[in-house]
Amino acid sequence: MPTTPTTASLHPATTATSPEPPAELSLEERMAFINAAMTARLDEAAISYEVNTAHIPVEPVDLADLVTLPLTPTLQPPTPHPTPVAALLQRAHHRLLTGGWCAGTFENESGALCLFGAVRTEARFDLRLEMAAMAVLLEAIQRAFGDRFQSAVAFNDAHKGSDGRVPIRLLGQAADLAHARSI
Repeated sequence: MPTTPTTASLHPATTATSPEPPAELSLEERMAFINAAMTARLDEAAISYEVNTAHIPVEPVDLADLVTLPLTPTLQPPTPHPTPVAALLQRAHHRLLTGGWCAGTFENESGALCLFGAVRTEARFDLRLEMAAMAVLLEAIQRAFGDRFQSAVAFNDAHKGSDGRVPIRLLGQAADLAHARSI
């Protein structure tokens, strides 16, 4: 009589001693396992990205050409200085940061102002305040550059063709100088 194979004869390894159920992993071991698995998946994704984008031409970008203002959501004016000349210079500095700087003219076609234009605009027809601010500005310029410049306008126009960082920075320094002197 033919015998039918039993389950034990089909799977001889199962009839021997059954392996012990796997020991439960500790939290640290599970975290290490998951970390290794995720690292492998991220490495695979990075390689896949590199392969899939290798044909796309990329030109390097010089960030110095792009970033000219502080990286703030909105360029808000700082807390105003309590003294009139310092506050005027601070407002003029903020105006140049937000509205732009120019050289060779009081105001260019896009509305950017020179140092003198920013001070005069922010002085709002107060000639005495304007003259005091221009005197402090000239002193700040001469502290930085010596007697090379005899007026703030000459200093401003000497930077024609540049991005205006130096004149704008000196205007901010003049505001700080006026504040330090309480004028």
